[in-house]
Amino acid sequence: MTARRRRPVEPPRGEVHARLLEQLGLEVEVELLERALVHRSWSYENGGVPTNERLEFLGDAVLGLVVTDELFHRHPDLPEGRLAKLRSAVVNMRALASVARTLDLGSAVRLGRGEETTGGRDKDSILADTTEAVIGAAYLSCGPDAARDLVLRLVSPLLEVSAELGAGLDWKTSLQELGAAHGLGPVEYLVTEEGPDHAKTFAAVATFPEAPATDPHGPAPRGEGAGRSKKEAEQEAAASAWRTLHSARGATPAERVEADVHEHAVAQDA
Repeated sequence: MTARRRRPVEPPRGEVHARLLEQLGLEVEVELLERALVHRSWSYENGGVPTNERLEFLGDAVLGLVVTDELFHRHPDLPEGRLAKLRSAVVNMRALASVARTLDLGSAVRLGRGEETTGGRDKDSILADTTEAVIGAAYLSCGPDAARDLVLRLVSPLLEVSAELGAGLDWKTSLQELGAAHGLGPVEYLVTEEGPDHAKTFAAVATFPEAPATDPHGPAPRGEGAGRSKKEAEQEAAASAWRTLHSARGATPAERVEADVHEHAVAQDA
């Protein structure tokens, strides 16, 4: 007879709240904070208690406004399209999941048995949603100014590097260009989706279906990505494939020429 798998023992919720509040640096109302940590899978198994989805909705709006405002004033000369790409580099599922891990939200979120057993505590979509819910709770409890300060504190490292991402802000274009330089042909994306309409997640796979079958460098790379929109998932997949291709095959011919020119210029100056 197979022993029934037990749910991991959780620390007292008071300890969870105290630790998280210390990291946030805010006095968020405990009731709101606890609601921000309730995933719908926990609600389903516990009599339909309120989930964090409304707070997530609010936090998403607060996060978007704060980051947009900060980028607008930080980069007064950038056009709208460039600002939008910078914002996407900061406000996306993977970036928010990274923020959640710095706060150890995975250990604090309330999950049902199914999510618990399938690694939900480290799932990007759950971590990102919980981050937004916590921001929403901070906004309601502490006001817009405190919420703004919190958002900027949490995403500050992302804001600092976003302006230096260069072509990587549009990974699909970068992958297409790198693939073409290596004679791999066009990129294709296979996208799947799961979840209810109000909380869908998307998965994408980037491939080079027309790449030569006998390429001396080996098979063409593929990349996988996930996101809360088709566009975000495709960008993540493209980024993964780009890194694999660049690592496996090195610089493109154009990049090698540029490097040679730079090396020659340095030698001339010496």
